Order: sequence, then structure tokens, then C-alpha cells
Amino acid sequence: MTLIKSISGIRGTIGGKVGEGLTPLDVVKFAAAYGTWLKRKKPENLLIILGRDARLSGDMVSKLVSGTLQGLGFNIIDLGLSTTPTVEVAVPTEKAAGGIILTASHNPIQWNALKLLNERGEFISGQDGEDMLEIAENEDFDFVDVKKLGSYKTDDTWLQKHIDMILKLPLVDVEAIKNRNFKVIVDAVNSTGGIAVPMILEALGVTQITKLHCEPTGYFAHNPEPLPENLTDISKAIQKEKFDLGIVVDPDVDRLCFMCDDGSPFGEEYTLVAVADYVLQNQKGNSVSNLSSTRALRDVTEKAGGKYYASAVGEVNVVSLMKSSNAVIGGEGNGGIIYPELHYGRDALVGIALFLTHLANSGKKISALRKGYPEYYISKNKIELTADIDVDAVLEAMKRKYSKNPINAIDGVKIEFDKEWVHLRKSNTEPIIRIYSESDSINKADALAKKLMNDIKEFVAGK
Repeated sequence: MTLIKSISGIRGTIGGKVGEGLTPLDVVKFAAAYGTWLKRKKPENLLIILGRDARLSGDMVSKLVSGTLQGLGFNIIDLGLSTTPTVEVAVPTEKAAGGIILTASHNPIQWNALKLLNERGEFISGQDGEDMLEIAENEDFDFVDVKKLGSYKTDDTWLQKHIDMILKLPLVDVEAIKNRNFKVIVDAVNSTGGIAVPMILEALGVTQITKLHCEPTGYFAHNPEPLPENLTDISKAIQKEKFDLGIVVDPDVDRLCFMCDDGSPFGEEYTLVAVADYVLQNQKGNSVSNLSSTRALRDVTEKAGGKYYASAVGEVNVVSLMKSSNAVIGGEGNGGIIYPELHYGRDALVGIALFLTHLANSGKKISALRKGYPEYYISKNKIELTADIDVDAVLEAMKRKYSKNPINAIDGVKIEFDKEWVHLRKSNTEPIIRIYSESDSINKADALAKKLMNDIKEFVAGK
């Protein structure tokens, strides 16, 4: 059993002993801590938006969370089966104090989580998260008396409202998409994307939609992380039935990836690249992704006359840098699109609308569109060290060794070698250094990672 308490939320496996998994008592404890934190910030605002993905534990966890928050005096608007970005846009529109999405994102079926939002519908900050965890640790809750219990109501209109907001965006061209008459297959891993993605496609004028794993039963048909090795079903279907493209989302619909007309992956790193290319062609400005994302975003940004910025890993960090750099597009290399014209959160639905507009206007097949972007490959590795090794000292040694190269140290150490790079990050829970490298071929990326791994081993052996 696993329970992970972080600044952005609480996630864990369902069941087990209290404090060791995400048990009902743990759910109540952290929901109470979040509600208490909100009341201390703005005691006059007692409205919270709640939504969930289709996980088997979702209904149980939702009842525990809503009941606990009502016990603190909060009024709950429950969106039911929803998406993370839908809850995010609902919070500020409803003028709520905050919101909670019950989803463990790409984690397997036994997991669930409480993702916590502030009044702007954005993930709470690091300091806010620490304050909330301290309240939980001290069990510093004060529930209201019976005459002040909060109310509870459901609202199943918000997904359509979210889609309507997307359709009003100037860069979404429904007519262009309709005229291309795309034949699309959708894999929503039997979660809420099975509801949301066909809805946005129909609203965009797509009439040929085949649903694969789109029943929101919570029984994931495959590993829910949208990586190529987990997408063999949709790949085979495309090869067999000749679709124009495939669309894949994770269980809470904040990650997005595409499949090409030949059944090959478009590449989740390139979801953001393609959408950014389209946005930057029509909207002058800058872009942001995290340090472990492909250089291709920098290439298309600079080609469009904008400036690219790299943030520390984590959506909160990407959003913070997007705001300070006035970025018009940003996100993460895991297929996360953040389009501030709508809201500051990863949103697969707005990503679909922007991507299909781009593809429609290009007049190309999706495979031809993909070939038009710089070709980079990322190699992901890790090196395990003994517990007595000072990981920070290792990272400092690598900074010294490559001091003549461009180095970014806001999150571990990222070293640039012309158009190649290596990003070294330490784990917060174990003596491991994660090593991501990128080059114009996977062999070169692997070789670059191996070189840094050997440098680290030499430093450790010499101590």
C-alpha cells in the first residue's frame, strides 16, 4: 500500500491500514485539512467544486470528501464524472473558494488522489500545500454545528459549458475542421474521456467517430499512461480501418496524444510542439515547457519570433513561468497543453480543438505534419546510488565538469551540448538520479546519457 502526501495533493492506493494507503480515514483527514486551509484564507467563501474521473473508487471517495467538507460548512457543487480541466474552468466561473478533482491521473486502477485547486482553478502553490499538510498533521480541524452544515448539489452541465468556451476561442476554426471530414478513432481508457472527447469532436463538426475503450466503467483496458507501448489496440485499429488520426487521453483528460494515419505515434512530446506551432503562427508571444521536454518547442518558438523559457518540472512551475514570461502557449512533454487564453491548466480538450484546426488548415495528413517538425529523441534513464552518497555533491561535480557548457540549475542540472542536452534530477524519496537526454537520434541520446552516467560513476568511485 502507498500513500504520498505532496504539496499538490494526496494520492495513494485504495485500502490497507490508515496512513499506509488512501483509506477512508485518510481521505477524510486530508479533505478536512484542505477545507480548513481554505476557510482560514477566506472564511466568507464557502463554495467548493468537486469532480472525478471514472475510477472504481471514485464514488466512494467523492462521498467521503463532500460529506467532510459539508461538515466544515462548505456548499458543494458536484460535477460528477468530469475532467480535470473542466473542474479547473468551473472554479473561477462559479466564484468558488477552490476545487478538488478526484483522480490519480495516469496511475493504475488501484490508485486515487485528491488534486487540490485554489480560487483561480489552478493547483495550489508549494507554500499553500505545506500549510495544508501541517493542518493535516496536527489534525487541526473545527467542524460546524448541525445548523451550519453545508449544502450539496450536482451539476452535469459543466462539460458542455467547458466545450462552449473552447468553441468561442478565436483560434478554433470549426468550419475548417468540418470541411476536412476527419475519420477519427478515440481511446479514452474507459474513463471520462469516453464522454468528453466524443462531445468535443461532435461540437467541432467531426461526424466519423469510432470509440475504443470509451465506456466510463473505470476498468482500464490497458495501462492508462498514454505511452506507445500501451497503445497497441488503437494502432492496430488504425492500420486495419484507415483512420485519418487517433486521439488518446489519460483518465482525467489533461494529457493528450495522437496516433498517425499509419498507426504510428505522433509522439506525446510533439503534441505541445504542434499546438504551439499553430498558436505562435497566429498569436505573437513566448512559450514555456519544463526542463525535461523536447528542444523542438524552442525551435518552433524561435522560428516564429518568440522566446522559449524552461521551468522546473511540475505543472505549478510551468504555469508560474508562463505568467511571468507572458507566454501565449506552454505545457509539458507528457502531452499537456496549457493555453492561457482559456485557463492555466493542462487541457486535452482545448488541445484537440487547436490541433485539429492546425491539421485542417495545413491540408496535410497527420503523418506529413509530424515530419515537418525537428526530429529529436529523448532517452530516459536513472542511476542508483548507495544511501551514503551525497546526491547534491554529485550534481555539483557535474556542474563543475561541464562549466563551459550552458547550464540550467533551477531543477537539478541541465547541460546543453549545442542542440543536445542532458537533464539530471535527484529523486526526493530515494538515492536515485534521473537522467534524461535528447539528441537527433535515439542512439545519440542513449550515448549521451551513458557518458554522463559514467562521469557520475567515476566521481563516486574517486571519493
